[in-house]
Amino acid sequence: MSELRELYQTVILDHYKKPRNYRKPEGANRLAEGRNPLCGDHIKVWARIEDDRLADVGFEGSGCAISTASASLMTEIVKAKTRDEARAIFTRFRDVVLGGQQVDGAELASLGKLEVLAGVREFPARVKCATLAWHALEAALEGSSESVSTE
Repeated sequence: MSELRELYQTVILDHYKKPRNYRKPEGANRLAEGRNPLCGDHIKVWARIEDDRLADVGFEGSGCAISTASASLMTEIVKAKTRDEARAIFTRFRDVVLGGQQVDGAELASLGKLEVLAGVREFPARVKCATLAWHALEAALEGSSESVSTE
């Protein structure tokens, strides 16, 4: 179990130090901003939606390792997905990290790379860090220009 935890920490640190899609995508037609006042995380998520698909997605901002890694992983996973597919992934991810129910191996595996963030369920204050980018993406998908907050 400690080897698995070390692997997860390595993946999270890698995405924190070298975030993927840390940029404003060319031709982005959606933008949403999110803040986590408790720890100071701030993020902007851009998306270029074409034919109901996320043709490109990127982010910029500052935050802790969990929020940055989550945003980086999110952009990799939702790119080329439909809006409904992206929302479904967020719902599964949120359910797992909120930890309200027992999660089996198949459900964790369904998250793909996001599985590395499942451990935040043990630290309730960190759940907001892990879901911040997702809430911003959700607002962008809805076309909302209001800033989202984890509070």
